[in-house]
Amino acid sequence: MKPLLRCYALLLLLASGCQTDADVNPVGEVPGTLVPGNFPVPVYSPEKNPPTRAAFELGRTLFYDPRLSRTGEVSCGSCHQQFVAFAHAGHTLSHGVDNLLGTRNAPALQNLRWKPNFFWDGGPSNLETMPLAPITNPVEMDETLDNVLRKLNADASYQRRFAQVFGGRGPIDSYQFLRALAQFTAALTSANSRYDRYARQEAGGTLSEPELRGLAVLRQKCGSCHAGELFTDESFRNNGLDSRFSADSGRAHITGRSIDVGRFKVPSLRNVLHTAPYMHDGRFATLGEVLDHYDHGMVESGTLDAQLRRPGQAPGIPLTALERTQLLAFLATLTDEEFLRNPQLSEQ
Repeated sequence: MKPLLRCYALLLLLASGCQTDADVNPVGEVPGTLVPGNFPVPVYSPEKNPPTRAAFELGRTLFYDPRLSRTGEVSCGSCHQQFVAFAHAGHTLSHGVDNLLGTRNAPALQNLRWKPNFFWDGGPSNLETMPLAPITNPVEMDETLDNVLRKLNADASYQRRFAQVFGGRGPIDSYQFLRALAQFTAALTSANSRYDRYARQEAGGTLSEPELRGLAVLRQKCGSCHAGELFTDESFRNNGLDSRFSADSGRAHITGRSIDVGRFKVPSLRNVLHTAPYMHDGRFATLGEVLDHYDHGMVESGTLDAQLRRPGQAPGIPLTALERTQLLAFLATLTDEEFLRNPQLSEQ
């Protein structure tokens, strides 16, 4: 076991010390509880919500339960599908209750433990309270927290399972509900792509020459935003999609600052071959279109990111045909088939 994994295992054991033996599971049994050797320290560390098998399985049931919506037809898993890294396959905008369309493209749900905030505008800043936004959004799940809790408390199976995880005989409350759901979303860790095995010098981690050159292109031309092992610096940037932002002001919707108009969260490139369509509004159907945009499709505006400006020239990141080919070759190595197919993350 690598040193970082050993330290993390010890942390999990210490964090679980106040639980009974029946509640403590072997380290690593719950998906995503071990920090990969090439990853940084997580924001949502395990001691904040010590993973157990029973709590993880309860969270998984909640994630796929459509009763969390007003109509009983839309679950978290409706718009976040495992086989596309918990994005929404082929949907520019997702359909919520009553077949209403949302306003943004559903982002992939992966490596959430490492995020300081969530969504394209960074509104929620806590993994446990994040689900309240889609649950209460009138075009997504359109439900109230009180009604969700009422449904859960009316279900004998949920009553039994929540009591098993949290103890006590009282009704299921918001604290328990959100903590249980976070057990599952925190487990959505993608860290076993061919690139990861290369980075950790593990078996099966060989990259071809074009893939290595593609990695060099990415680090040179894209690495200021898609940085580190998570392939995002979690910043908010205007990448030249529009000159007017009346429909969606991005980060400014949260901060109210004019300098944040048109800025959106930099998404991770992990599993990017599977998370189309791209951008906050899903305007690009293919990675080729994305590269076209960065090469010659950017629009100048007052908040365009400084990294994309070129004095005396149109904004953008020039890419030769060879660099595009190499970059796409490398991006394919970020696909984590184990994450996309892990039955423990599927609806049971």
